[in-house]
Amino acid sequence: MATLYDAMSIVLTVVWYVILAHIIMSWLIGFQVLNLRQPIVSQIWYGLQNLLEPIYGRIRRFLPATAGLDLAPLVAIIAVIILQRALIHNVGFFYGY
Repeated sequence: MATLYDAMSIVLTVVWYVILAHIIMSWLIGFQVLNLRQPIVSQIWYGLQNLLEPIYGRIRRFLPATAGLDLAPLVAIIAVIILQRALIHNVGFFYGY
């Protein structure tokens, strides 16, 4: 069971960093520090979009419409934090304490 705990912890950490990278990249694109006409920037941006859109799409169904402000990444980050904390607080289940 310890392996399951470690795997879940790693997955949540990776999801955290991917969402964080997407948020930072959206700011850099929005402030025109990065340009989507650059091939590597475009590939990373659309790769992150395709990876995170299934998560964001489900969250957006429950959120109210806000003009010009996407709250789905914020909700996703909060959900990941809650899941990480729940996993940490239940570590005894995985290690048999």
